[in-house]
Amino acid sequence: MNKFVKLSDKLSDVMAKISAVILGLMSILILVEIFIWNLFEKTTLIADEYSAYGLAAIIFMGAGYCLKEKSHIRITLILGFLPQKTARFITFFSTLITTVFMGYLWWYLFKMVKSTIRYDSTSGTLTNTPLWIPQAIMLVGAGCFFIQLAATTIKTWQAISSKEEVV
Repeated sequence: MNKFVKLSDKLSDVMAKISAVILGLMSILILVEIFIWNLFEKTTLIADEYSAYGLAAIIFMGAGYCLKEKSHIRITLILGFLPQKTARFITFFSTLITTVFMGYLWWYLFKMVKSTIRYDSTSGTLTNTPLWIPQAIMLVGAGCFFIQLAATTIKTWQAISSKEEVV
C-alpha cells in the first residue's frame, strides 16, 4: 500500500508541474493578446477560449497536489470537539465517500469525452477546437485526483491506529 501512496504523491507532483507550465503558457498567450491589441489593434481570437481551457486543466490537474499538500478547504470545527480516534474515523469515512464520489464523477467525465469523440464535437468558435482535447486533459486530471484521494483514504485508515494526522 505504501508504494501506491508514494506513486500517487509522485503523480500529483508531475500534474502540479504540468499545471504550472499550462499557467505559464496561458500568461504568455494573454500577454501576446495584449501586445498585439495595443500595437496593431488586432486580436489572436483564441486567448479567451484557450485560457478557459487552461484554467479547467489547471483546476483538475492541480487538485491532487493540493490534496497531497493539505491545501483543500476543511471545516474542522466539529472534529476539534471530538476525541482523536472518533475524529480519525470520521475523517476516514468522509475521505472514502469523497473518493467514491470522485470515481463516479470520473466515470461520467469519461462518458462525456467518449461521446464528444463519437459525435466529433467542436467548440463552435472560429478555432473549431475538437472538444475532446480539453475534456481529455480534464479527464486525466480527474483521474489523478481520484488516485490521490484513494491514497489519502489509505493514509487516513492507517492513521486511525498510528495516531498520525493525515488530512
